Amino acid sequence: MVMEPISVEAAKERARKAGVKPGRVKGTDGAIQFTKGRNNRIEVITWRTSENSSQVCESNGFLKIMKRA
Repeated sequence: MVMEPISVEAAKERARKAGVKPGRVKGTDGAIQFTKGRNNRIEVITWRTSENSSQVCESNGFLKIMKRA
């Protein structure tokens, strides 16, 4: 499965349609992931925070937040 980078605007629209937001494990600077906000261990973060060091990639409708190369 090849993951291709997509624009932040496209990622925001796809995430909105899927009902997910960027988030990470509370108290960490760890990996950013998409969340529906139902897990108490995951804090929802702003898109700006996720944009600084990450990019969103897609493959066959599957979105993943990855560190910039």
